[in-house]
Amino acid sequence: QLVESGGGVVQPGGSLTLSCRSTFAGALDSYGWYRQASEKERDLVAGLSVDGITYLADSVKGRFTLTRAGAINVGILQMNDLKPEDTAMYYCATPIVARGGTTFGVPDSGAWWGEGTQVTVSS
Repeated sequence: QLVESGGGVVQPGGSLTLSCRSTFAGALDSYGWYRQASEKERDLVAGLSVDGITYLADSVKGRFTLTRAGAINVGILQMNDLKPEDTAMYYCATPIVARGGTTFGVPDSGAWWGEGTQVTVSS
C-alpha cells in the first residue's frame, strides 16, 4: 500500500514537500510521482527507475527534487518555485521502468498506486 501526504494550497513561488509511505519494505527502491490535472492525462513528473536512473520532466527540472527512500520506506518529492500549472492531483507509484528511448513509467501490469494528494497553486 502506498499513501501520499503533503499536498495543499500554496501561492506561486511557494514550496511543498510531498511524502509517499509504503507498508512494504523495499517497495520504494524504485518509485515515482505522477500528476493529473483536470481533464488531462496522468504524466510522470519524477521517478527513480529500477536501473537507478533518476527522471525529471522538463517542466520541473531545477524546481523539483526526488529523494530515494531509505530504511523507513518514505519517498520525498520536494517542490520549489511552484507555478499555477503545477496544480494537479499527485500520485505515488511503484516501480518505474524504462519504456523505450528516454521514456520512463510504470509497467503495463503489476504497478502499485497511491490514492493521491491534491496540490493547488493559486494566488
